[in-house]
Amino acid sequence: MQRIRLRYTKRGRLRFTSHRDFQRAFERALRRAEVPMAYSAGFTPHPKVSYANAAPTGTGSEAEYLEIALTEARDPEQLRALLDESLPTGLDIVDAVEARVSGLADRLTASVWELRLDGVDPADAARAVAAFDAAESVEVQRMTKNGVRTFDARPAVVELESTDATDAKEAAAASGASDTTETHSSQADRPTDQPCAILRLVVRHVTPAVRPDDVLSGLRAVADLAPPVPAAVTRLAQGLFDEETGTVTDPLAPDREAATAPTEAEPAAAAPAPA
Repeated sequence: MQRIRLRYTKRGRLRFTSHRDFQRAFERALRRAEVPMAYSAGFTPHPKVSYANAAPTGTGSEAEYLEIALTEARDPEQLRALLDESLPTGLDIVDAVEARVSGLADRLTASVWELRLDGVDPADAARAVAAFDAAESVEVQRMTKNGVRTFDARPAVVELESTDATDAKEAAAASGASDTTETHSSQADRPTDQPCAILRLVVRHVTPAVRPDDVLSGLRAVADLAPPVPAAVTRLAQGLFDEETGTVTDPLAPDREAATAPTEAEPAAAAPAPA
């Protein structure tokens, strides 16, 4: 049985699809692409698809991950292209590797988020960020199925910084990033006659999970920052948090490295024969 790991996006209006909506769309794409899926046993077999840490409904993402199990081997790139053609624009399959190292979910320990705050002056956002960073604890509340839950959002936040839309666009251009990876909103969704602050957030995946809206609640609590319209939120990356560099690494990199690493038989075969 072959296992393939995929990275997919939620862009534009498709950010409003729920995780269940995506599951249905993806299973239809599997059938259209005639992927030789492995199925679970039992009275109601279902395709063996494992989803990892899906983004909340209403947020965009450039870094969602899943794993599928196949009964026949397929080239990962060809499979990616077939599935991408079978999904609507906005739900895009952008990367695929064969699973060679166990523990994909264990590599998703942090996320990088972009929060676009239309109508918020960058200076006000910077002051709120400074207050958040200086706080030892930031208690926020979230409604759960068991009622209101209060927890400290501060320890999970590794980095929080503020800039304005112009600086963010220039930084993205300098790094070679496209507009689709800058935010999940289309140009029509972006007011141009208002101030706009951009927050970059790096947050650890802890329990309870700290989400971007929890951080916004924290900014409201410590600095009374309240955007006039809902924030446009995009996950730019998720993966293993590197403590030394403070960066979030590509979770599919170990599988790529394992695929290109020479086997024990290769060096022996390449060694020159004795004279």
